[in-house]
Amino acid sequence: MAHTSVDASAHVDSHGNSHGDGHGHGDGEFAHPASLTMLFSVFFTLLALTILTVWQSTLDIGAAEIWVTMGIATVKAGLVILFFMHLLWDKPLNAIVFLSSIIFVALFLGFTLTDAQGYHSTVEIKDTLEASLPPAPAAAPAPAPATTSMPTT
Repeated sequence: MAHTSVDASAHVDSHGNSHGDGHGHGDGEFAHPASLTMLFSVFFTLLALTILTVWQSTLDIGAAEIWVTMGIATVKAGLVILFFMHLLWDKPLNAIVFLSSIIFVALFLGFTLTDAQGYHSTVEIKDTLEASLPPAPAAAPAPAPATTSMPTT
């Protein structure tokens, strides 16, 4: 007769799964709280946004192109962070730290771009690499042939 014993160190998490000690997670934590349906939904949304990015690159929308592209990229990064990196289910402090770092990066880039606009009128734009190189120095004139004068007798 087979006898099943229950490990005294095992615990049951909130999803009804039994874990023994040393499984790599703290008490009551579950490694992957997202369902496969949700993860595949996010994955296909990311694929659709990638296709949208490629299609958008064929459009000629001028200066708005960078804003549209960065907007799509921001949504994609947000989906990856929230679902695949499990920030949605993580402690709020981690989200605050992450969002603070994003805000600081945006501020630093924003101030840098604002400062660069101040120098825009003094920047010379060259069409090619050769046009941007300084002119070559003029060749020095060839020395005159040396003549030796011989005394005449």
